[in-house]
Amino acid sequence: MMRYPAILLAGFLSACASTTPHWDSRFGVATRLALTRQIADPAAAVNTDPVAGMDGRSARAAYERYHKAGAEPQPPIVQGGAK
Repeated sequence: MMRYPAILLAGFLSACASTTPHWDSRFGVATRLALTRQIADPAAAVNTDPVAGMDGRSARAAYERYHKAGAEPQPPIVQGGAK
């Protein structure tokens, strides 16, 4: 009958032991690697040169055309052809 408490005690103590030191040391490495691979230009934050692109008037006109095109109803798409 004394074997059961000894087995229980051994079970509880073994639960405290770390069995995955190799896995724990690399925890999150794949996630951090995937995140860094998604960054197009890591040095972009230190770039003080402004973006070379459209002037303000052209950009505003393009933005307004974009919104107007989205507000207009689109013609229905007809599947197949006339017979």
